[in-house]
Amino acid sequence: MLRWTWNSLIAEPWHLLASVGAIGAAFALVLFFEAVFAGESRQIVAYARHADADVWVMQRGVSNMHMATSFVSDWKADRIARIEGVSKVTPILYLNTVMRAGEGNWFSFIVGLDPADPRAGPWAVTQGKRLPGKREALVPAVLARLAGLTLGDSISIAGHRFVVSGLTDGTFSMANSITFVTMPDLADVMSSFGTMSYFLVDAAPGVDSAQLAERMEREVEKVSAVPNEEFIRNDWAVAMQMGVEIIGLMTLIGGALAILLTGFAVYSSTARRERELAVMKALGFRNRAIYASVMAQAGSMAVLGFLLAAGLVSVATPLTARFVPQVTLEVSPEALSRVLIAALVVALLACVIPVRRVVRVDPLSAFRG
Repeated sequence: MLRWTWNSLIAEPWHLLASVGAIGAAFALVLFFEAVFAGESRQIVAYARHADADVWVMQRGVSNMHMATSFVSDWKADRIARIEGVSKVTPILYLNTVMRAGEGNWFSFIVGLDPADPRAGPWAVTQGKRLPGKREALVPAVLARLAGLTLGDSISIAGHRFVVSGLTDGTFSMANSITFVTMPDLADVMSSFGTMSYFLVDAAPGVDSAQLAERMEREVEKVSAVPNEEFIRNDWAVAMQMGVEIIGLMTLIGGALAILLTGFAVYSSTARRERELAVMKALGFRNRAIYASVMAQAGSMAVLGFLLAAGLVSVATPLTARFVPQVTLEVSPEALSRVLIAALVVALLACVIPVRRVVRVDPLSAFRG
């Protein structure tokens, strides 16, 4: 039976290659869009993830960064620092705006840093300074490449000129980039002296961040205090409205097409062998053995198609990073598992219909006509 299963699978090699190729190409597209969605979904909240504060404190009514504006009096930093359970308070200024770089305009999060405290600054610098100086800016290396910038070139933020003094890594997504300047310079751009945007609060060891956030809201007037994980979820939910959800929709559409194509390929391949399966039944093979044989062939096609898809994506990932650096890809084991399971389930279901038709008819019909 195993020999027949194998011989039947490879009896028409070009048909097998076409079916596997179609399945592989379809699921490669799904994996690629899944990788873009996963990568951009993670990258779009990169600053909040890497800042890794236990609690974010901001203007009351605000609970995220994307498309948000927050102003909090700077004296509240001392008030927060005196609250029981607080280890450190790091203030930042923040502005989301369009900046001029090279010949284009780029939407960016501008983060104003305390020149003496790198706590809220970039987490990876590929070239130049690790912290900006007066009238200097650290921009994403990807943006610099796309805009044709090098160290010493200038960018414009709200009409104010800054010199590029460093290039950062992991600070660019399709929705926005992250640019770092000094807090006094950003205060000058925003004309907002005496105020901060966010306070990044580190809790003392053993202190629950949710309880600490509640304590801050009780003891400091007109502020919102949000634990880090909740802040990231809030920011992600808003960020998704900036175009990332379109990638998710494309992934769903691609997945539906891949499922249909896989089902059609397996169904047609099995249907082509209906007469052969009827002969097996006439020769005395049990229905269980026929089902097992056909399902083994369908499963083999699905696995081969998946392996082809995984191989195509493994090649496409470094090529995309090289030639389309603004797109962040992240191929996770979970995504690979989902695609493999989907391919197997669809393939096995698709082969059942023609087999059921064969096992229900008179075996002698295989020898008629």
